[in-house]
Amino acid sequence: MGAAEKILGMEIKRDRDQRKLFLCQEGYILKVLKRFGMNAPKPVSTPLTSSIHLFELNSTQLEAKKEYMARIPYASVVGSLMYAMVCT
Repeated sequence: MGAAEKILGMEIKRDRDQRKLFLCQEGYILKVLKRFGMNAPKPVSTPLTSSIHLFELNSTQLEAKKEYMARIPYASVVGSLMYAMVCT
């Protein structure tokens, strides 16, 4: 069957000259990002920039945010990221 190239979602890369083996989860991470609608994330150096000012939402805005957040499967997102973290 030949040498394994992928196992449990991890790509296997070999450098036979240097006798090294690498595991890569780029494909898995890209699939997770696509699944949760984050195909084009914008990378930042910090989670929240210092120029952001937080404010309190009024009741109408709060209800709209609650409805939006209810459609996001956070447990699945966190579980998918933890799988990638723990497996490699």
